[in-house]
Order: sequence, then structure tokens, then C-alpha cells
Amino acid sequence: MTFDLAVKDGVAYLTLDRPPVNALDLETVERLRDLFAGLAADPPSIGLVISGEGRCFCAGVDTRAFGAYGRGDRARMILAISAMVAELYALPCPVVTAVNGHALGGGFVLMLGGDVRIAIDDGDVRLGLTEAQAGVPFPAGPLEVIAAELSPELLRRLTLTSQTVPPAELHRLGVIDALRGQTDLAARAEDQVRALARQPGFRLVKEQVRRRTVSRLRAIVASGRDPLIEALEGPA
Repeated sequence: MTFDLAVKDGVAYLTLDRPPVNALDLETVERLRDLFAGLAADPPSIGLVISGEGRCFCAGVDTRAFGAYGRGDRARMILAISAMVAELYALPCPVVTAVNGHALGGGFVLMLGGDVRIAIDDGDVRLGLTEAQAGVPFPAGPLEVIAAELSPELLRRLTLTSQTVPPAELHRLGVIDALRGQTDLAARAEDQVRALARQPGFRLVKEQVRRRTVSRLRAIVASGRDPLIEALEGPA
């Protein structure tokens, strides 16, 4: 099992659980893609809270697994990541990401999929877009999300340097909405997802403000292509 899903009183709780750092392999990405698609078709009545097991939210792509994949599975992984991100970003229900630990690369993109992001107030936790350092560049879908959710200055700083920063820095910059201690994080995330759901116009407004990015994401997925595949593998 690479994640757990529990639903209680209208709130779905998704906990990434792939020790030791909740990294994303092909199986996990495809299962998350399918889970988000299922939640879009039948949303929880309140919303979704995403967190990680242990001291990590998600360390992004499992680079060892990705490096061991053959050409076909690499392409499948790249396309599945964009599809997963597209399904998450388009979810009609409120989504809160409860960032309980490190969020790097694809884990950072998952964090950005939250309508509200709450992080642990811990200076040892690192958040960042480390694809350049890891040697696994961005699929097309995550590129759309980071461009939509980060200022151009911050996008440049994080992607080109692979710099990682503590949650307090991203809170200061408005990427993280609130900081909480470990014992308060889950309760604050639940309170926030319920507060979002109480707004009668929430779902329509979310669809309005994300419409352009969601349209681009869906076009990427529908194309079945990604420039990263050829960049890594060369022409078929």
C-alpha cells in the first residue's frame, strides 16, 4: 500500500505512505491519478485533506525507480504524472494540503494542488523544486501548475537553483497559508477544509479561477505526448 484513504464525516483523508520518504514511483502515481479521478466523479461532501506518513510529506519522484525503468515505463510515468496533477488540480471539492514534513519536487507540486496549504512550523523541514539537482526534469503538467501558483521570481529561484527553504520562508511569501505545530496540524487542516466547504459559491469560484490552467492540463493529457519524453529518450 502506497497511501491510505479514509473518509469521516464528509472529509476524505489521503495519507501518502511509502516509506521512507513517500517518494512517487509509477504504481503510486497511477493509483493517485485514478483516486483523484474517482473523487472528481464522486466528491466527498466536505473535501479532501492530503498529508504524509512519518516525517515527510512527499520527496517527489523516486529517482532510483525512475532510473531503472525502461523506455516504455519512463514515458508512462511522465504521462501519468501530468494526468495525476491534472486530476488533483481540477477537483471540484475543497482540498487542503497538510504539509507535515519535507516536500520536494513532485511533492512540492502536490502541495501546490491544495486550495489552502498548511505546513508544520519546523525549521529543519525543507521545501523546494529540486528537479534540476535530481536529474529528473519537469513533465508538462507540473510545469503548468508551478507557473500558475508561483510568482515568476520565485519559480526562477526555486527551479534553477534547486534551493530548498523552510516552511516559514514560503509562509512569508504567501505560498504556505498557515504554520502549525505537529500536534495541531491535522486539526487545523480539518477546520480549514470545512470552512472552505461552508462557502456556497466555493466550487464555482474554484472552477472559474483554475479554468485556464485546467484546460491546458487537460489538453496535455489528451495529447498523450510530452516533450520531456523525447528530451530524455530521443526520437522513438
